[in-house]
Amino acid sequence: MSTTAHDTPRATPRNTARRPLRSVLVALLGALVPLLAVTVLTAPAATARPREAAAAPTAALTEVTNFGTNPSNLQMYLYVPDSVTAHPAVVVAVHYCTGSGPAMYNGTEWARLADRYGFVVVYPSVTRASKCFDVASPQALKRGGGSDPVGIKSMIDWVTRTYSADTSKIYATGISSGAMMTNVLLGDYPDVFAAGAAFSGVPFGCFATTDGSEWNSACANGTVTHTPQEWGDLVRSAYPGYTGPRPRMQVWHGTEDDVLRYPNFGEEIKQWTNVLGAGQTPAATDSPVSGWTRTRYGATGDRAPVEAISLQGVGHNLYADGMASRALTFFGLDSSGPAPQPQPGACRVTATTNAWSTGLTGSVTLTNTGTTSVNGWQLGFTLPAGQTITNGWGATYAPASGAVTATNAAYNATLAPNGSVTIGYQANHSGNSAAPTAFTFNGTACTVS
Repeated sequence: MSTTAHDTPRATPRNTARRPLRSVLVALLGALVPLLAVTVLTAPAATARPREAAAAPTAALTEVTNFGTNPSNLQMYLYVPDSVTAHPAVVVAVHYCTGSGPAMYNGTEWARLADRYGFVVVYPSVTRASKCFDVASPQALKRGGGSDPVGIKSMIDWVTRTYSADTSKIYATGISSGAMMTNVLLGDYPDVFAAGAAFSGVPFGCFATTDGSEWNSACANGTVTHTPQEWGDLVRSAYPGYTGPRPRMQVWHGTEDDVLRYPNFGEEIKQWTNVLGAGQTPAATDSPVSGWTRTRYGATGDRAPVEAISLQGVGHNLYADGMASRALTFFGLDSSGPAPQPQPGACRVTATTNAWSTGLTGSVTLTNTGTTSVNGWQLGFTLPAGQTITNGWGATYAPASGAVTATNAAYNATLAPNGSVTIGYQANHSGNSAAPTAFTFNGTACTVS
């Protein structure tokens, strides 16, 4: 099979995911997708790999066709990093309404994360006029029933065959319509997915219709409610008789969502805690970022059965750069792959604070004193007792107190030899306003000056 790549550079991810879902159908598509193994997205075409490789070019977005059963005529886009690992993990990144696979590639950091950790990203793309995924029809809400989930499963099977992917490390994530499809995929194919992350979605089955409509106003308005058992039964009905393990779920929602309203967040929690037997009482609650409330169910760590993040005062377009990294942590994929690591003694940190009665600002300068560039970093440190971070800049900070990890922003991820980056935070304190005294850089202890 020949392959041709999209040579357009990835754009900087944006903070907005397009408003989704109004099933007003416009004119039919003007032309059918040619029956080629890979369709040229831009000119000039990249050189194809030898046929016997049966794989896509690396470090370029590629469209793959003839990938298998595809009842709803989805398009398949693929990103394979240069650093792809043997038996890689696979992340299926599902776009919002009016979006596309290439838009999801350009507007999120999943491809950059793949470059760092060596996994493969699949970007399904809708061809129907609404550009919304089918999460409503009876066919979509049943394993092997037809429609979009079957086509997406075929994409996964193609990647698994072609790259000998690790079938225990298949993940789904999506925004809006893609978040709803993430719920559907985990319900239809619990034996395929290890975990999912849904940004501004609704529970499995909430959008169900029987009249061919793509839109369910009652669900969108947050008026469809069920008991946890009823929600769980809807998921279990997608694959009757299945008794194996179920994928973990991470859900995100803004309290001011006016498209898929905030009550859907609580209904998703009810559904997946029931499916996973986690109970309704959080095992842990914290605020990793100011204005965020994170609850974990069934366990307290990064890989709890269910993790839910509520964003105070945020609307439907909540997705922002950096959130995919948090989903990756939930998946458990951020500790594997070929990410460069500094050698022992390859970092230096200077930390200061400027305090007032109950608050302080902290400034931290990190220098890579090694001989090779580092692409992607995490700085670990422990705040003195009584200090709690309320906001920060230059990095994301989690948790807000105790042993904190600061993770690079998109613009400062690369540190050349002898390169430095300064980050900072604001914190409350109860008397001790000192700076942290010890730091680790991607797990390596740093010299503190």
